Amino acid sequence: MKNLITICLIFLTYNYCVAQRVEEPKDSWITKSLADKGKFILQTKDSVVWGCAPIYDEKGKVHVYYSTWAKSGHWLTNSKIAHAVADHPEGPYKKLGIILEGRKGYWDANTIHNPNIQRVDGKYVMLYIGNDTLKQDDWRTRAKSANTQRVGMAIADSPNGPWKRFDKPIIEVSKDSMAWDGYCTVNPSFMKHPNGEYWIYYRSWDRRNDDRRKTGVAMAKKLEGPYVKYEGNPIIDFPERGGQTEDPYFFHYKNKFHCLIRDMGHFDWYSGLYLESEDGLHWGEYQRSHHKGSHYFPVSEKARYERVQVLWKDGQPEYLFNAIFREDGCHSGAVLQIDQSKLKE
Repeated sequence: MKNLITICLIFLTYNYCVAQRVEEPKDSWITKSLADKGKFILQTKDSVVWGCAPIYDEKGKVHVYYSTWAKSGHWLTNSKIAHAVADHPEGPYKKLGIILEGRKGYWDANTIHNPNIQRVDGKYVMLYIGNDTLKQDDWRTRAKSANTQRVGMAIADSPNGPWKRFDKPIIEVSKDSMAWDGYCTVNPSFMKHPNGEYWIYYRSWDRRNDDRRKTGVAMAKKLEGPYVKYEGNPIIDFPERGGQTEDPYFFHYKNKFHCLIRDMGHFDWYSGLYLESEDGLHWGEYQRSHHKGSHYFPVSEKARYERVQVLWKDGQPEYLFNAIFREDGCHSGAVLQIDQSKLKE
């Protein structure tokens, strides 16, 4: 009798697991265009390299702005933004040093993190996140400084600076602390909309409600703002699908809006997702944007491989830049070439 009961339980458990299994997403056009193998960049053993934001200058040099901090520190309190340059996206890169770090007495007094770079109206526009740990919220012990994060902007005439920063965040939290973005604003992605407006997509962490990471957008008529939050925010959050997303990267290409975003449990925790939109506000079904890091690099199945950004050349996506957490301790950037012949028609 016991054997029969055991067999029945195994059968029921198997059928439940099959029913609950999430079907893998389809490969998007960008996944299909990626090279089979990539290359590490900006390798270092004494510090962490993260969030590589690439751009070409007028002379064809590749500039990369990246987050970095000592391994003994923590990104929430010690991150700074550094600058490197190369003749080719795959390097070798010459590190030019730290360009943005905490400003005591300001909203970004401590960590400066996750840069996003665009060239707009003849200016180099960098979005980043900063925080002031003196204002941390003690209502939770985990990641206490997370609530002090805000989105900032820095502008320069040259990729080498100097960078003009603002006294206040470009995207603040909502005045209502219980709002979906009343806790923090982070991980910005900037674009100039085809209609001439300036859009900043940003992520928040709805920790006081359902504890989910969600994405919204704010718009402005002028580059320096003010940026007004879209009334329909958040624009990306699908709780019925089970997982979450973060680190969004948005772009407009071939008359459509596109989003590359990290998977946090929809299908796994180590690959990326892709969404497409006609208006940049309403998004379709998830597809795969890139596979796990181990698909392209000699790392483990569970190596963190995220914070995707695109290097553009002559209006075409040329390389995918990611951050990668490696077992050998050389936490670095990672680049994957995009095959132009396989791009979306």
